[in-house]
Amino acid sequence: MPTAKLRYRSVFISDIHLGTRDARAEYLLDFLAHIDCEFLFLDGDVFDIWKMRSHGWHWPMVNTLLLQRFMELAASGTRVIYVPGNHDEFFRDYLDAAIAGVEVHREFRHTLADGRRALILHGDEFDGVVRHNRLLKWIGNAGYEALMWMNRLSHRLRRRLGKGYWSLSLAIKNQVPNARVYIEKFEEAAIRHARENAAEVIVCGHIHHANLREVDGVCYANAGDWVEHCTAITEHLDGRLELLHWVKESADRLDARLPALDAEPVLARRRATSV
Repeated sequence: MPTAKLRYRSVFISDIHLGTRDARAEYLLDFLAHIDCEFLFLDGDVFDIWKMRSHGWHWPMVNTLLLQRFMELAASGTRVIYVPGNHDEFFRDYLDAAIAGVEVHREFRHTLADGRRALILHGDEFDGVVRHNRLLKWIGNAGYEALMWMNRLSHRLRRRLGKGYWSLSLAIKNQVPNARVYIEKFEEAAIRHARENAAEVIVCGHIHHANLREVDGVCYANAGDWVEHCTAITEHLDGRLELLHWVKESADRLDARLPALDAEPVLARRRATSV
């Protein structure tokens, strides 16, 4: 029996990083097969052009199917809005244009169903505010590459054992105090930016840390990523926001070469993060 689709007014996704071996495009394609929405926001780093230039392309068929799905949604009446990030800043040359029905904007102002004013941007705008030592940045980049290599190894092993996706890199990063400090500073900068721009909600990505919280009347929503988290921010029909985690327990149905569009989802929701 087919499963009834989940209905949302808006869905916000960020940091897919297509073109790398770390993109979990099969999970996102499965997610999109199980939802209906009026607005779909692609909040930056859909592509990782930086890494494609330096490490070469990794482009399985599922990536093409995912792009086709974006275009199908745009053609069928969903308003698909793409806000390029720093890793796909190439598309910032096409602002205020439409590519195969997908609108491209530097940032976007969106009114939620409950009347709240939301500002959607990627989040690399805050890199100059949340400064960190250049040596620390270099070590962080090198460490991140090592973490993602271990993550891919862990993912392959878990698939062979018939286990679902679990992020080893995320588990390690959560234990690093400096990472938590950086995240806190980033969130503070985003909330301050929202206030300065008369927005009651700010939706971003960039730091690969999904979160949804309210601070002194401003709602901070980070959509996370589809590399480590497999998360999205959703707007319900009444304007309520929710952080949603899309988790698959049947790895064999999510082979990147043959994604199962009609697979049954295992949906984990954090009810405490509805705002």
